[in-house]
Amino acid sequence: MTSTRSASAPAAAAPPPPGSGSLTATQRRLGRDWRLAALFLAPTAVLVGGLVLVPIAWSIVTSTTERHGQHSVFVGLANYAALADDEQFRTGVVNSFVFTAYAEVFKVVLGLSAALLLHQLRRGRAVLAGLLLLPWVVPTVVTAFSWRALLDPIFGSVNILLTDSGIGPLLARAHLVDAWPAGWLSEASLAMPSVIGVNVWKGVPFFTVAFLAGLKAIPADLYEAATVDGASPWQRFAHVTLPGLRHVITVTVTLSSIWTFNNFDLIWLLTQGGPGNATAPYVLVAYSKAILQLQYGAGAAVTLVMLPVIGGLVYVLVRLLRRDAGTEPPRRARRARAARKARTASTARTARKALPWAVTAVVAGLLVWASPHIAWKAALLLGVLLLVAAAVGRVVSTLGARGSRRSSSLVSGLASGAALALLLVFVLAPLYWIAVTAFKSEGQIVMRVHDLWPTPWTLQQFTDLFATKPFGRWYLNTVLVSVASTVVALVCAALAGYALARLRFRGAQGFTVTVLITYVMPGALLFIPLYQLLIGARLTDSLWSLVVTYPTFTLPFATWLLTGYFASIPVELEEAALVDGCTRLQAFGRVVLPLAKPGLLAVALFTLTNAWNEFLFAFVFITKDEYKTLPVGMQSMITGDVVPQGQLAAASLLVSIPVVIMYAFGQRFLTEGLTAGAVKG
Repeated sequence: MTSTRSASAPAAAAPPPPGSGSLTATQRRLGRDWRLAALFLAPTAVLVGGLVLVPIAWSIVTSTTERHGQHSVFVGLANYAALADDEQFRTGVVNSFVFTAYAEVFKVVLGLSAALLLHQLRRGRAVLAGLLLLPWVVPTVVTAFSWRALLDPIFGSVNILLTDSGIGPLLARAHLVDAWPAGWLSEASLAMPSVIGVNVWKGVPFFTVAFLAGLKAIPADLYEAATVDGASPWQRFAHVTLPGLRHVITVTVTLSSIWTFNNFDLIWLLTQGGPGNATAPYVLVAYSKAILQLQYGAGAAVTLVMLPVIGGLVYVLVRLLRRDAGTEPPRRARRARAARKARTASTARTARKALPWAVTAVVAGLLVWASPHIAWKAALLLGVLLLVAAAVGRVVSTLGARGSRRSSSLVSGLASGAALALLLVFVLAPLYWIAVTAFKSEGQIVMRVHDLWPTPWTLQQFTDLFATKPFGRWYLNTVLVSVASTVVALVCAALAGYALARLRFRGAQGFTVTVLITYVMPGALLFIPLYQLLIGARLTDSLWSLVVTYPTFTLPFATWLLTGYFASIPVELEEAALVDGCTRLQAFGRVVLPLAKPGLLAVALFTLTNAWNEFLFAFVFITKDEYKTLPVGMQSMITGDVVPQGQLAAASLLVSIPVVIMYAFGQRFLTEGLTAGAVKG
């Protein structure tokens, strides 16, 4: 079998590609390109190993110790045994499960609905998709602040609008809320549904974009054939759309579940786990034990005891992505094919149909047991949405069957327009509130005069922000940390991605899987051991602590995406450069990197945005004002019940604008880079 030439060959020579007989014994054992692969993978291996694998191992060791004064004493499994009787821990686990399950259900329903509505549009799809993407783009601290202000029981616009419209008292009479006006974040029965709603608001755009890409990949002739066979819109949805989106839905829900289950920043910024422990997830319990109480062993035990749950989700995701990318090892693939042949087609089909229903039934039963006060309200809301959709679909189908195509199209268009309008109001209302509040005077904010429009327009909040807070310093810190961590991630990921996509060496498969696993490992598993390591290295309360640790969540994703993008570049172009006398390094720099510009820009945009918005590590590692980043600095502006709404709105606007501009100008490169990376990666 022919291959590209070795990196150690002379640049001036252009011999025919060597066969396997020309390889040395070391090359046959370790792979033809093992030397160059080791060079390219070394930076990523050091960072991933030192910042992810070693901290996890250290966390396991820490979980077997207990702090006594200045010393740590080995206690074996005592920390794990203590969790069985820890009411706070049990509540945290239940809260994490409830928070994740309800959020994922509504994200799927609303995301799929939005994707179907956008997919039917012929004009304005890109503009509407960009608007719907805004909640996902804006920093989490902006999301939390805006919704915290909107849900305020006295001054919040939500209660005011619901009261003026008469809907609020109606909700109280229907026992959907205990009393009116409702304390959305201060009442135990409403706090968790409110936090779930905010998470849904922020997560729906991710689902919409993913499902929209999946809908574009479904062949149009399948819908045409179903229409010719007389299938109704519901039948086309059930038998064409859903099967075509099965893989996208599974991957998206699995990945989002990992993120949601380990969410810390949104809940902390909204409620800090209150009232009581009504919204405290297990991550917040770990933070309280390790950082506030300095019981590192107990905190590490909290995160590690949930590792099987996270590991199960990661396993499902890895299997799906590896199968989608066609990267199963040959021996394993042969075993899988043999096993598939041994099973009968009917048994496999029956199992595939039964499994989703079985999982749904188990999850629904657990939700009813864990949160009965939320379950019936969620079921009622979903039922209303489905009934409205079914009624509209029935009317459209009936009109179409009677030959009234014009009336059918009119009803369908009006229903779609109304649904899109409601969705846009839901998405854009909090962002609009931030924009107008930033330009209000302090008197207008306090007196609640002309709440939906600044009267008059003023820059008072911006001038007060820079005059009374070190906001400029926070901004500069965020820029420095984001740019530095992005450069590190981009350089290391480009080298590692090229090695995994092009070079032949033993262990490439294992390295790829390791990178993917570390990509989905949550910060909840890492912040305690990293905090300990930074204390030992005396790097806490410095920007270096963030520059060093941010690659833990940016580098694995960047490597995985660029591996897919490099694999999509035709290898013949690189081989031509090698034949013309280029070395492998020269071909990489002169041919591959210029062609990979969209992928590199997509990675730079994602890593820069993630670093710009990161909260957990900055919140734990930084305590001094002069080193805080924007998310942590904005959180510190709230002292007790004193919330400077105008200054926070101005800060939110200044924080969000750079990210929105980057996404607006980089959307084309982002789409191209993610598409190639998703197909090959």
